[in-house]
Amino acid sequence: MKNIVRTLAAVAALSAAQAGFAADGLVDSVSLEGGGGEHVQVLRLSAQKDWNRNWLPTHGYHLSGYWDANIAYWRANRWDDVQDRRKNLGVIGLTPVFRWEADDKLGFYGEAGIGLSVFSSVYRNTHRQLSTAFEFADHVGVGYVFSNKLDLGVRLQHYSNGGIKHPNGGVNVALVRAAYHF
Repeated sequence: MKNIVRTLAAVAALSAAQAGFAADGLVDSVSLEGGGGEHVQVLRLSAQKDWNRNWLPTHGYHLSGYWDANIAYWRANRWDDVQDRRKNLGVIGLTPVFRWEADDKLGFYGEAGIGLSVFSSVYRNTHRQLSTAFEFADHVGVGYVFSNKLDLGVRLQHYSNGGIKHPNGGVNVALVRAAYHF
């Protein structure tokens, strides 16, 4: 657990340092997400790169998107379906996210993405078992971007290996997200 916490702290420090280099275009925003699902809690740090696209413009809104690179700490509370047996997992991922947003990028938005994630070990929590460390990570979310560029939202996220190997029970988590755009 110490290694995961140290890694998350290092990513947070690098993300904060990146704010000074935002003009270079490497990262446009950073986010912190927290939440959970069935006997699991999740804490995730992410860095985003906006695509700056304006597809399907209509009535002050358009379709755009961003890349989301993330690292997460998962705390499983029913490992191998044994009550109170705990396991800590690390997860890294990369997701292209499509976002329906206002032309000025402020106000309400909706988004969806399907990406790739790798777990530090195969997930075997509760009766939910995934047979590979490689998983697809898809989500839908809604949120609001304030005039100070603070972005608050919620996401429903699903992890699954897409039937590559069985068992493939899938894991669902609900997340609250706070992001800041540079």
